[in-house]
Amino acid sequence: MADILLIALLALLGAAAAGLLGALALRLLRRRPLVVSLAVVAAVAVGAMLAGTLTVAWAMFLSPHDLTVVTTVVAMAAAASLATAMLLGRWVAARSRDLTLAARSFGEGGVFAAPEGQATAELAELTRELAATSAKLESSRERERALETSRRELVAWISHDLRTPLTGLRAMAEALEDGMAVDTDRYLRQMRREVERMNGMVGDLFELSRIHAGSLTLTPARVSAHDLVGDALAGAHPLARERGVRLIGDPVDAVPVEVDSKEMSRVLGNLLVNAIRRTPADGTVAVAAQRSPEGLVLSVTDGCGGIPEEDLARVFDTGWRGSPARTPPAGAGLGLAIVRGIVEAHHGRADVRNVSGGCCFEVTLPVAPG
Repeated sequence: MADILLIALLALLGAAAAGLLGALALRLLRRRPLVVSLAVVAAVAVGAMLAGTLTVAWAMFLSPHDLTVVTTVVAMAAAASLATAMLLGRWVAARSRDLTLAARSFGEGGVFAAPEGQATAELAELTRELAATSAKLESSRERERALETSRRELVAWISHDLRTPLTGLRAMAEALEDGMAVDTDRYLRQMRREVERMNGMVGDLFELSRIHAGSLTLTPARVSAHDLVGDALAGAHPLARERGVRLIGDPVDAVPVEVDSKEMSRVLGNLLVNAIRRTPADGTVAVAAQRSPEGLVLSVTDGCGGIPEEDLARVFDTGWRGSPARTPPAGAGLGLAIVRGIVEAHHGRADVRNVSGGCCFEVTLPVAPG
């Protein structure tokens, strides 16, 4: 037993000495390529075995021939280990270099192309993460391009929509100033309508800017869906009568929700005004409020004839109008964008889908607890 313990101690001392030298070498070479570090690790492993074996062999007073045989065997094992480590290091370094080039092209071209060939599990995981990041960035760039297009369209449309009433106001003001207006009261009423229309567009722009800036402040309170729908219908009835459109508010479940009543009235008002203006005379606009597994679903269904499938994804974009018209009642294309912004601020969701004879706008809101 004592001989075994002595042999173990001698082998441990030799292996420890090799390990310390290897640790020092790794520290000094930590900035060198991976293949060098792998070679050092292999050398440490073989060196530890060689040091322990030779230390024990010398302590056992082997004959010179036997000591040579042991040394030769260990040296061959060391050479094979180093060769294997070098090959592994070169393979890993090559895969790492390919991944580096792919990441560099990702930074320059914006699209990540995964390198071909086998790789270690860690490099494969890194490749998957880079590919996923590339896909997310591409999606973000697509959204940014779409948003920038919407902004350019909005600026062009707002400029046109503001220029038209301003031109009319200037002409009517000049007519009044020169005494050329025959019906002064009619001119004044028309000027008031144009001013109110411009005031509405400026108000929409202000609301949208608050939403985009994240400064929309909500004052939530517990209200019933029945009250929300009732107030919205009461506000939309005059416009519906003027255009000969029937309003239906059924079914409406008395589901409680925690919302800002003022902002949600604006949401339903925008949806109803949009639906009434798009529905022909003698048509019907239906409002419903029903509980679903996802929460309260407020829906406004019109008789506009439907929206082209390719435009459904753009309905809530800033500046979308649904037609090339640039004159009222097309509006500035801000109403539905405001709807989506307010609903999302309430942690809800706004959707649209085509139905028979028209389309249905749905707003899903979380149900109040309790």
